[in-house]
Amino acid sequence: MIRDVLAPRLLGRRVPLPLVAWLAVVWVTLWGDLTVGNVLGGLATGLAVTWLLPLPILDPGIRVRPVALAGLLLWFAVNMVTATARVVFWVAHPGAPPTRIVRAPLRTSSEAMIVLTMIALSTVPGTLVVEKYRGELVVHVLGLTGDVTGAVLADVAALEERIVRAFGTRRDREELG
Repeated sequence: MIRDVLAPRLLGRRVPLPLVAWLAVVWVTLWGDLTVGNVLGGLATGLAVTWLLPLPILDPGIRVRPVALAGLLLWFAVNMVTATARVVFWVAHPGAPPTRIVRAPLRTSSEAMIVLTMIALSTVPGTLVVEKYRGELVVHVLGLTGDVTGAVLADVAALEERIVRAFGTRRDREELG
């Protein structure tokens, strides 16, 4: 019922009133003068634009789950602090830091979840997503010593799982197993 209030039908097409209002604000801003005529002109223009050029209904494939999001943010904050400390250590340490390139397989096929995972990985100091290639990410890791492949794979899998639990659809969560 709220859909009928926020997007009533006008001559057979839905007109989203919040978008019409936003377009009217943009119109008045572009004219630079708040007058009744500009406001009415902005509303008329917004109404005409939204009726003549309707936007398609898009589903970005993201659902926000607050409890899982809080867990993701807490885990991410701890990971940021430890990664920052590791990078600071290697910056202050003489010589070149150890670097590795690791191929990390992904379990989800959702583009939205993959992009969020790539952004989160690239935000952490010392890691950088070099490439996405056929269901896996190629990750550059800085400052980890020894055989780090297992640890990097575990971190990427944990991050992917937390992101899917916080933002994924039911299908995305089922892909994780």
